[in-house]
Amino acid sequence: MPKKMSQRAPAPVRKGRGRPGARKNPSPRTDGEVHPNGMLIGYARVSTIDQNLALQRDALTDAGCGKIFTEQLSGAVTDRPALREALEFARSGDTLIVWKLDRLARSMKQLIETIEKLRVRNIGFRSLTEALDTTTAQGRLVFHMFGALAEFERSLIRERTRAGLAAARRIGRTGGRPPKLTDDDIEAAKALLANPDIGVTQIAHRLGVSPATLYRYIPAARTANTPDV
Repeated sequence: MPKKMSQRAPAPVRKGRGRPGARKNPSPRTDGEVHPNGMLIGYARVSTIDQNLALQRDALTDAGCGKIFTEQLSGAVTDRPALREALEFARSGDTLIVWKLDRLARSMKQLIETIEKLRVRNIGFRSLTEALDTTTAQGRLVFHMFGALAEFERSLIRERTRAGLAAARRIGRTGGRPPKLTDDDIEAAKALLANPDIGVTQIAHRLGVSPATLYRYIPAARTANTPDV
């Protein structure tokens, strides 16, 4: 009799998580949608209520942004809620897009720090006006040049500051705030402190300073007389 062939049960298919940030495998997001090639996220900002967001919003929509975060807040404010939400919403493989670089940051230092945080999370960045795109090799090169120029500028500022301080010291200037009490003031205060009928508050008032300042210059004043109340 012919032998019956045993049938094996099909092996269960393993669902791997895949490499983080891989663009070829769709990954579900918290927004409930699936974006196979990463999502384009827009961020628009105006400084005052009188300004209009329509220009930026239209440009970001034309660029293909699936979600746009907007706010009316000065760029000088470090904690911007809409920008924070955009960064929290972005996932590995996404790209954050702005209409212009100054919409994202007000200084080169702030810009570099923000884009570096995106790079660590495998999130791209594009600026439409400056045509900067860190998802391309050319864009990354330009951004690194920006970073190098910013560091060069900071080095020049430090160098000029050190040179200015050295020149000031050569002509007898030490920099900083002028002392509130001169040597003569301190000697006069010590003489007044020897009189038990004169309180520290009175002495400080005569010298035009606070009792705390007098204590800083003459620590012994704390035990010499009790300040007037």
